[in-house]
Amino acid sequence: MSRSDYELGPLVDLGRERPQVPARARNMSPIVPRGSISGSALVAVVAIMTFLASITTGTVLLVSASAAEWQSDVASEITIQVRPAPGRDLDRDSAGVADAVRAQPGIVDVRAFTREESAKLLEPWLGSGLSLDELPVPRVLVARVQPGSAVDLEVLRSRVTQAAPTASVDDHRAWIERMRSMSGATVIAGLGILVLVIVATIISVSFATRGAMAANRPIVEVLHFVGAGDRYIANRFLRHFLRLGLEGGVIGGGIAMLVFGFSESIANWFSGTPVGDQFAALLGTFSLRPSGYLALAVQAVAIAAITAWASRRTLFATLNDID
Repeated sequence: MSRSDYELGPLVDLGRERPQVPARARNMSPIVPRGSISGSALVAVVAIMTFLASITTGTVLLVSASAAEWQSDVASEITIQVRPAPGRDLDRDSAGVADAVRAQPGIVDVRAFTREESAKLLEPWLGSGLSLDELPVPRVLVARVQPGSAVDLEVLRSRVTQAAPTASVDDHRAWIERMRSMSGATVIAGLGILVLVIVATIISVSFATRGAMAANRPIVEVLHFVGAGDRYIANRFLRHFLRLGLEGGVIGGGIAMLVFGFSESIANWFSGTPVGDQFAALLGTFSLRPSGYLALAVQAVAIAAITAWASRRTLFATLNDID
């Protein structure tokens, strides 16, 4: 062994497809520079894509959870309206309907709105201070259904009609179907955005990989000349892009988690305002469950894996062109 080989360190056997390279030189001179400008740009791109994907996923989870709560609340109540009619006592009809509903199996509670409470319900449309004495305002009753029980609506409608011919029963099926349609559309839109983000990530990684291969083409050709195989060269690039993908995924996913972590506090600042109330009705408390944060973490790792997969496919295609 010569003096120069002794100074660089012992030779390491890298296998039949790999050249014999001093271990210290191999560690000090990576094929792909770790702090290159293109690497920093790719980290920024992956971080932005991960952030957008996490925000989309978190919003879909919030809307789905709120829609599920709406459906549960609406499905647990039945609304009965008793309309005034000439020759009939509205208070007596309302009391008779309440007794008939209480006798129905599966009903645990019946609440009849007073005339003043019924007028309060109309204030958003008619305003306050309006006299409703001359208006045919119906009397509203809300029946709460026992959880897990099914109410025979046909029998209930028959009993209610016998007690008051002008009464009507609403089980809110139309609202439930609308909520299901809205939540389903939200999920589909979120999946569409996630697909676009993943496609954009794959395209960005592919271009970055080709750029890194083009910048290091002389090194790749020399490695081929001394006997290095495609798998050895590709693994060096693959580790580089996997590290960049993990770094970008952690940054983007972490920022998204912080946004959702502080969203509840931010929402409290706007509570009581029309905009805040509308968003609260749509997204609930703005707070993700622990399973939601776990989903965001898994998604960040998945985007890093997609980054490595896209770079691997591009690596072997580019190496075949170099060959």
